[in-house]
Amino acid sequence: MEFSLLGPIAVTTGSMELSLGPAKRRSVLALLLLQPNTTVPLEQLIDSLWEDEPPEHSRTVVQGHVSRLRATLAEGGAEAYGIELTTHGSAYLLRLPEELIDAHRFGELVALARPEAAPADAVPLLREALGLWRGPALTGTVTSPPFAAAAHALEERRLTAVEALGRAHGTLGEHEQAAAILYSAAVNHPLREGLIAGLMRALFRTGRQSDALEWFHRTRRLLNEELGVDPGERLRGAYEEILRAEAAGGGRAKPTGGARATGAAAGGTAGDGRAGASGQTRSTPGGGPRPVPGGTGAANARGGEAAPGAHGTRTGTPDGARAGSGSGRAGAAPRLLPRPPARFLGREDQLTALTAVLTDRATGESPLAVVAGPAGVGKTACAVQWAHLHAGAFPDGQLFADLRGFGEGDEASPAEILRDFLLALGTPPERVPGSAQAASALFRSLVAERRLLVVLDNARSSAQVRPLLPGGPRCATVVTSRSRLDGLVATDCARPVGLQTLGHEEGAALLGAMLGPDRVAEDPAAARELVDLCDGLPLALRAAAAQLTARPRWRLARLAAALRDERRRLALLSAEDTGIAAALRMSVARLSADDAQLLSALATSADGHLNASLAAALAGYDPERTQDGLDRLAEMHLVDEEATDVYTISTLTQLFARDERGESGDGGKRGTGDGSKGSDGRG
Repeated sequence: MEFSLLGPIAVTTGSMELSLGPAKRRSVLALLLLQPNTTVPLEQLIDSLWEDEPPEHSRTVVQGHVSRLRATLAEGGAEAYGIELTTHGSAYLLRLPEELIDAHRFGELVALARPEAAPADAVPLLREALGLWRGPALTGTVTSPPFAAAAHALEERRLTAVEALGRAHGTLGEHEQAAAILYSAAVNHPLREGLIAGLMRALFRTGRQSDALEWFHRTRRLLNEELGVDPGERLRGAYEEILRAEAAGGGRAKPTGGARATGAAAGGTAGDGRAGASGQTRSTPGGGPRPVPGGTGAANARGGEAAPGAHGTRTGTPDGARAGSGSGRAGAAPRLLPRPPARFLGREDQLTALTAVLTDRATGESPLAVVAGPAGVGKTACAVQWAHLHAGAFPDGQLFADLRGFGEGDEASPAEILRDFLLALGTPPERVPGSAQAASALFRSLVAERRLLVVLDNARSSAQVRPLLPGGPRCATVVTSRSRLDGLVATDCARPVGLQTLGHEEGAALLGAMLGPDRVAEDPAAARELVDLCDGLPLALRAAAAQLTARPRWRLARLAAALRDERRRLALLSAEDTGIAAALRMSVARLSADDAQLLSALATSADGHLNASLAAALAGYDPERTQDGLDRLAEMHLVDEEATDVYTISTLTQLFARDERGESGDGGKRGTGDGSKGSDGRG
């Protein structure tokens, strides 16, 4: 649940925005959010809601609004987030984690930024902070003096952050970037002298001294006409600094190397601190940067898309590979994808679904797909295959990371992955932020205008994925996981693409691709049986094919006969560092003790088909505990819910769980095979 003050007053939970009702009710909520975890007297609420004399029934009106807000928050699941609206005598208290309020997050990000001491870190932090703004603060509240004063105070904090962002870019030598950011804010606040002074310096350092001096004279006239005062110390200081520099430099300042490298964007906005496509620029009459037609990286007339560079990659992004918001180095677009999967077959429906999700630009958002399915079903292969097929649609690069969510050892931390991504994007090692939060902000800033594909493989949870998501609308992300990652679906509008086991025809085709079609064609019945014995899992079928490749004289029927022995099946379906037993072990290792015990109980089912009542009887759990456990096992694809209260557990999962119980003697040890020391069996 998130609360918004930096724009229209809003409360969102997941992808849904709660209905808050009329302006006075929104105003009550806003006042409570402006003083979180503090009792707010009823009289203060009344004084703020009515500019004139409040009506006699004002107390009843406020009490009604508070009651309705309490109900609305409860309906949105406030309790789960630690949110409570309580009454304390004649005062009210909204208790909640303050990080749920956008104004609080804004303040924390700005406080972390040090524009002069650490400008490379400050730029992404300030961009992230300004990106929280969705319009004028406290939009939708009543127009009384207390709310006007609060909105003005928040706007002052925003402008201070804009000025800080301009200084950070200036410290990095990115004066065109600074000019683009400060220009829009200066147009909207022409009497803010600190803002104008910063813009003047940025313009002068890009070689536009006449524009810089024109801003001074314009502001001086406005101050005199509207306020009857002369320019203050900051504005005069910037003016005199420019005059001295002109005299010392023969009357003309030269653009710095940093400005040439990054360029400034036409149409950059101060509201979110982001600029548009950058490139060579000349000034507009008002001093704002303007693209040079035909210049490298200039915005074209079809919507500001940067032109391709000499090597086919776009170089005109505000934080492109050449400059990286002051952190980047020149270099080709990163190509981090693993090699295409060998003998990849089928999955046409899933590949088509991925194309529909990841190339959908209608929403204006960065598309996100989650490829989920059981261990060994081929999630990584499917995602990597699609990435190679569509690499041309992402000329600015393809990033890949194994998050190790279901591997040996600890899962990969977001900070670790972000460091690899930032280095691949050209950020010098010394400029990679140490904190995951700052690194995530820098990553989003670097790729905001790029056409980039991010493949996040083997994710354990939604929380592990979120810091790694790019924000640009032309980026796309595909995540693979054994978990459904329902959290990403709820909060980030991820589109699930489920991967099922192979049928007889597809499984036999995979065996034919691995062994040669003639060897499969000579015994099609045995091939079908092998598909069944491998539960249609590509990883198991490839392990079976490896056994047959090592034994060229064996017919398919001989391996099928060996696999019928359930005590040997898991061992035979292992090939050196890859195996079904190892893959399942990593899934089960992520379960709680209760869920692992439930899975072990389900393995005793005669045919692998059961309902919640039978599962409860097998495990000795009460119905509610059993249902919760079944839901979690289904989310992890260790059981499959075929219909309402109809669950199935695959034969290989049953065999593994039985081995873990020790019901097959030393079968558990045999089932581990060599795969227990190797990979997690992703495929």
